[in-house]
Amino acid sequence: MENNQLEQLRYPIGKFEVPSAITKEKLEEWISILEHLPQRLQDLVTPLTDDQLETPYRPGGWTVRQLVHHISDSHHNSYIRFKWALTENNPVIKPYDEKAWANLFDSKTAPIQMSLDHLRAVHAKLVYLLKGLSEDDLQRKFIHPDGNMESTLEVNIGRYAWHSNHHFAHIANLVQREGW
Repeated sequence: MENNQLEQLRYPIGKFEVPSAITKEKLEEWISILEHLPQRLQDLVTPLTDDQLETPYRPGGWTVRQLVHHISDSHHNSYIRFKWALTENNPVIKPYDEKAWANLFDSKTAPIQMSLDHLRAVHAKLVYLLKGLSEDDLQRKFIHPDGNMESTLEVNIGRYAWHSNHHFAHIANLVQREGW
């Protein structure tokens, strides 16, 4: 497979880019993406068979099952990061090894319904929190130790809206390619 094709499979919606200005409408759009992801994902993956759930979305990529569990794990961590930034002054967050988590036995074997239910609960809490943030809250920051990257909460909302659509597209594109 050519590098171009592989890159398109890895980043079907492109990489996350921070807009030059984050408007109230853009924030509402991002929060809406987060609000609707659990149902959209459930609708997409529930009809899949166990064999289909064991299919990687690209050569060398995670299986659909691993992706569903990863989204749940990642968004759980993101929720905690929002809470830290709202309750601590510019905290350095704890990163986690996504690849190692995805290779744990639960990510490879657990029923996806567990992560779909978890994602629904995490997103309900996250969206409720995000809808109540003030403009000052949205400017609160945390630091990711990989590269000492500082992020505002409003940018992190966009990052996780992108992350939602990014992995949803991995699965949706696989379903389309395979004719499922």
